[in-house]
Amino acid sequence: MNRRPAVAGRFYPADPETLRSDLRDLTEGRTPPSGAVAPQGIALLVPHAGYIYSGRVAAKTYTSVRLPGRMVMLCPNHTGAGEAIAVNDEGAWETPLGAAPIDASLAGEILARCGAARVDAEAHRREHSLEVQIPFLQYLAGEFRFVPICVGTMRLPLLLDLGRAVAEAIDAAREDVLLVISSDMSHYLPAPVAEAQDRKAIDRVLAVDPEGLHRIVREEDISMCGVAPAVAGLEAARRRGARSGRLVAYGTSGETSGDFDSVVGYAGVAIS
Repeated sequence: MNRRPAVAGRFYPADPETLRSDLRDLTEGRTPPSGAVAPQGIALLVPHAGYIYSGRVAAKTYTSVRLPGRMVMLCPNHTGAGEAIAVNDEGAWETPLGAAPIDASLAGEILARCGAARVDAEAHRREHSLEVQIPFLQYLAGEFRFVPICVGTMRLPLLLDLGRAVAEAIDAAREDVLLVISSDMSHYLPAPVAEAQDRKAIDRVLAVDPEGLHRIVREEDISMCGVAPAVAGLEAARRRGARSGRLVAYGTSGETSGDFDSVVGYAGVAIS
């Protein structure tokens, strides 16, 4: 499958030069650390709104750790299309900056280990939450391969099993592989309420506590759209030895729109 962009020109610029200029502005000249002593994250939690709203939080997150050449990227399913756990296992995703190839071997390892995962293009076709991450990685990491996984179930056993499968597949790869979890936080609440709700969820992410995140989001009715991929990603990170997270950046849409009565929250977390 060669996936064409679904939200270029809406969530981020469709013109390559304008996109590069925007990414340069959002990163403020920062680049990911490099070298043997550079901080290496096991996973990142990154927002996925239009760049005008969440781009600066995403940029700070992506430049907080060394970016390897292989990624597993977990996103929510906003459209409801396709399989509950949908994996692309071949081809490339196209953006205005070029084509980002699928890591077919790593995708195959995950599919072999996760009974609920299916090869499925439909769940990804119109989904924005993973697409918006790719230009950041193309700009900052250069060449890389990735496995896109769209998660559309809240069943905790399935999410934990997906996390196990991802961790085992990464361990079997015997190379550096970064987990990227795509999620925004609370939706359409007054800023003080959103920030208080988000803090409860962020605390569970920082504690690398997938069950706790699943529980608190349900108990407190927190409108974190990417809780399902976050639970799976935290389980994978925990199995790979992660013990804590660091809140790199937090913001809300009100900082751009000026409307603090109804905001969406954005968090960037590095987990190691």
